[in-house]
Amino acid sequence: MAVILLVDDERGVLNLMAAVLRLAGHQALTASNGLEALAVYRSYSELIELVITDLKMPVMDGYELIGRIQETNPGARIVCTSGYLEDDCPKGVKFLRKPFLPDDLRALVEEALS
Repeated sequence: MAVILLVDDERGVLNLMAAVLRLAGHQALTASNGLEALAVYRSYSELIELVITDLKMPVMDGYELIGRIQETNPGARIVCTSGYLEDDCPKGVKFLRKPFLPDDLRALVEEALS
């Protein structure tokens, strides 16, 4: 299936997303902030088919991460997540509101990959 980069500073959320997507047959790479994620993305950009990132994180937030990825790969498939009602994803990026159910995550991933 797909190689998906998951980015979240909440370890429990990150582990849950990875487990759900691995059970669905995907390979999950993980990072706990935008800076880590950018390094992973740059190392494996030819393999990563989707990035799912939280918007609010220390070190580098999801907004900056999305901008940096889109600078080098304008066609990158990205989903952002947030539990804050006022957060909006950048244009062209799909959104998944926290908390979400595993089925919601799987459905959005399949939609983003199709």
